[in-house]
Amino acid sequence: MIVYKNIDEIEQMERAGKILSKVLASALKKLKPGLTTSYIDQEIEKEIILLGGEPGFKKVKGYHWASCICINEQVVHTPPSNRIIKKSDVVTIDTGVFLNGFHTDSAWTIQVEVKNPEITRFLETGQRALKEALNVAKKGNYIGNISKTFQDVIEGAHYSIVRELTGHGVGKDLHEDPYIPCYIDRPIEKTLEIQDGMTLALEVMYSMGGREIIYERPGWSIEIADGSISASFEHTIAIKQGKTLVLTK
Repeated sequence: MIVYKNIDEIEQMERAGKILSKVLASALKKLKPGLTTSYIDQEIEKEIILLGGEPGFKKVKGYHWASCICINEQVVHTPPSNRIIKKSDVVTIDTGVFLNGFHTDSAWTIQVEVKNPEITRFLETGQRALKEALNVAKKGNYIGNISKTFQDVIEGAHYSIVRELTGHGVGKDLHEDPYIPCYIDRPIEKTLEIQDGMTLALEVMYSMGGREIIYERPGWSIEIADGSISASFEHTIAIKQGKTLVLTK
């Protein structure tokens, strides 16, 4: 069931999104060789609280951290740990801010210090996929337009979409309907129409190699089965009075 938000609720999410944008940008700048992902997570939580928000991810049952921090083959949901960040690692920070009853969610991937041309191209492709998806995520279009855009850009560059993982609605709960696949498997017109009041977390998840994933058991981390490099780019958006607002820009 889609939970539509009114103008006041979207404005609350805009405030949360501004906090999240600052926190994520700050955290990405702190990624240095020799630091642990646990240290970065602690810094994220401190800044969220300092700016007046709450760590949204800690409201997920059983999850005890303010962020997910994935390295190389880890694609999503990896808890912070004592793993040490190394030079040339590809690191994704995924985090969320809860403010006045509403969540926002955002993720970004960078390479630490080194600028390997192949990795640069890989990451620029994901950024372009998200940018183009934001351009079609507008009232009157369909969720399928977003999914097809992700697939066209990523597979057009000869990378692999992780098909089991999706974007999602976001609001009073971190994960709400609808699911937003990163690929299209039906006619676009048979997917959900985008309407005013929708608040969505658009996220593209992909790898340099295969698309098959493995789940850490017990645990949270989801990884690329063949060990190849992965990445994720995500923004929270709202459809407000016919316009698309990027809340975590």
